[in-house]
Amino acid sequence: MARRGILLVNLGSPDSTEVGDVRRYLREFLSDPRVLDAPWPVRAFVLNAFILPFRPKASAEAYKTIWTPDGSPLVASSQRLAALLQERVTEPVALAMRYGRPSIDQGVAELVQKGAEEIFLVPLYPHYAMSSYETVVARVQEVVAAKAPHLHLAVQPPFFEDPDYIDALVQVARPHLDAGFDHLLFSYHGIPERHLKLRDPSGCYCLASPTCCDNPNPVHGVCYRAQCFRTMRLFIERAQIDPERCSISFQSRLGRDPWLKPYTDHVLEDLPKRGVKRLLVMCPAFVTDCLETLEEIQERGKESFLHAGGQDFAQIPCLNEHPRWVEVLTRFVQDTRPSA
Repeated sequence: MARRGILLVNLGSPDSTEVGDVRRYLREFLSDPRVLDAPWPVRAFVLNAFILPFRPKASAEAYKTIWTPDGSPLVASSQRLAALLQERVTEPVALAMRYGRPSIDQGVAELVQKGAEEIFLVPLYPHYAMSSYETVVARVQEVVAAKAPHLHLAVQPPFFEDPDYIDALVQVARPHLDAGFDHLLFSYHGIPERHLKLRDPSGCYCLASPTCCDNPNPVHGVCYRAQCFRTMRLFIERAQIDPERCSISFQSRLGRDPWLKPYTDHVLEDLPKRGVKRLLVMCPAFVTDCLETLEEIQERGKESFLHAGGQDFAQIPCLNEHPRWVEVLTRFVQDTRPSA
């Protein structure tokens, strides 16, 4: 039987909070055609004229507010997660980042060095989007084809509705839910509306009506928005909370094109006007706390909500290294079988 290696891939982070490191990270991240999906000449112009001269300094200041003695929270937590998974499985486990270090090249090379003839790839994204799950799979395929074409590659599908993943979310959230709240906001990472339409195999379904995500449809297999709604509904059902006390929003938009709505920053300012004083926010699109959860939500989001008249704000942590999440990953590995 072929020896298999496990490759976990998360988003990534700059090496440090220095502006130069942040600039290098943003250049790699925003040069990805699945993130900024304009033709390369347009993408290069936007990057070099409008983003890289200004954004790295602001982003570096944001990273400084969340940086830890171990470095990036996302990378450090992902490293601990990989180590915990390694304690539970016999196959070698490697960690890689889609952008930054350790790179996917390094992760694949590490598994090859340990004798792997197959790789089981687990993109650490519950939902399908071209700018997250899809780009990880595509990049690993490119690296394997170039560096280790003898390897067989198997991929964990998006797990947005996996019962154990939902249960892990509920277990992390339970202490916060039991402490009491007026409203629970599910804030997902946003994507441009055009990304949904680009991946719509029918070419005419996504966003064609306000209720396009409400009923099952084959398009939902690659529809990020529908999968986010599905996770929210399953969480509400599993946690046994009132759907009327919950809502959905999308954060982290970039540029002027329409992104998925409603926008989280707008919702946070509006909720106190609707009588919400005690707010919980959770971010199920992220399995690891990062800049988007710790700085954008826990810091800036909290400030916006309280300034608008809210009284109590709490961000429910991501799954991080929660024991139930480690169990879920272990099951993903054990439920797949390498070829003979």
